Amino acid sequence: MKIAFATQDKESVNAHFGWAKHILVYEISPEGYSLVRSFDFGDKLQEDGDEDKLAPKLEAIQDCAILYVAAIGGSGAARVVASRIHPIKVPQPEAIAEILQKLQAVIKGTPPPWLRKALQKDAVPSFDFEDDEVAHG
Repeated sequence: MKIAFATQDKESVNAHFGWAKHILVYEISPEGYSLVRSFDFGDKLQEDGDEDKLAPKLEAIQDCAILYVAAIGGSGAARVVASRIHPIKVPQPEAIAEILQKLQAVIKGTPPPWLRKALQKDAVPSFDFEDDEVAHG
């Protein structure tokens, strides 16, 4: 299962989804977790309130089951949920490694219903990456 994190420093969940400098995507399982990809948005954030600053971020998290953010606007949340991704707000900055460790422990045990559903998203047969790039390229 892939998990995305909105971050300014690549260490903590401390960014609003729309204004995040980085989105980190991790693969997590009961056995462990690893960084899959780091998306860096840098200065591409200043688009004068243009709603589509979200488009590249939504594309970055498209195959994730969960998105951790410090904050997310209503329209951003709606678009994330429409992509079948579960957004989770972190009330204060929290280390990504700690969240991953907690989540891994929950996956090993008895996950709550929403998390079981997120895990099932991963069980759906997916495309080969090569096929996927051809389809989008």
